[in-house]
Amino acid sequence: MTLSGRVALVTGASQGIGRACALKLAASGATVVVAARNQEKLSELVQQIEASGGRASAFAVDVADEDQIKTVFKAALGQFGKIDILINNAGITRDQLVMRMKRADWDAVLNTNLTSAYLCIQQVIGPMLKQRWGRIINVTSVFGQMGQAGQANYAASKAGLIGLTMAIAREVGSRNITCNAVAPGFIETAMTSRFSDDFRQNALKAIPLGRVGTPEDVANAVAFLGSEEASYITGHVLSVNGGMLMG
Repeated sequence: MTLSGRVALVTGASQGIGRACALKLAASGATVVVAARNQEKLSELVQQIEASGGRASAFAVDVADEDQIKTVFKAALGQFGKIDILINNAGITRDQLVMRMKRADWDAVLNTNLTSAYLCIQQVIGPMLKQRWGRIINVTSVFGQMGQAGQANYAASKAGLIGLTMAIAREVGSRNITCNAVAPGFIETAMTSRFSDDFRQNALKAIPLGRVGTPEDVANAVAFLGSEEASYITGHVLSVNGGMLMG
């Protein structure tokens, strides 16, 4: 499986799943555009990719800002001429019981996790249609499939990504463009490190494979969906959750 000659753009690439995706895509031969808010971490990631013989470029962006998204995609397209693979990975949490959840926290999560994906897709869809090839991969969550108390905003945003994935897949399938989602379960990242020990132990009991996932587990699935080998898969949600949710 090779991504040689492809250009991939990953949002939320400075850490966790996004960083692992960027490294895996680069190792598979793709030129990788990494985008996130933290320029310092992005620069370190680019250096690591280039030190391994890969090619990468970094752009600082807050995906909650439409103008910043447009600027970054215009620059990336100008530099590399195309974006073959888009990984919508950027995400945040603002957890609270719904009766106490502030509107600002609802809006922040929906804007970052869901609206940004729609805006990023809009930036690449024209070029992908012209070249009649594209891979769009949205990183959702097991909690977008099963819900989670205290995360109404997060679960809604991730469920929305699943609906967006299927709608886009139907819109562009005739042009050899696929749109899929990857739904991680309990993955060891900075976001999940804040969970209490009780939560972690209860989560492990619900995972048949008996372990927490790694960002690399998700990156492997993303790289596959971005490849030619996945050309007959679209509108699909690939669960990477150790069996936490089946069916």
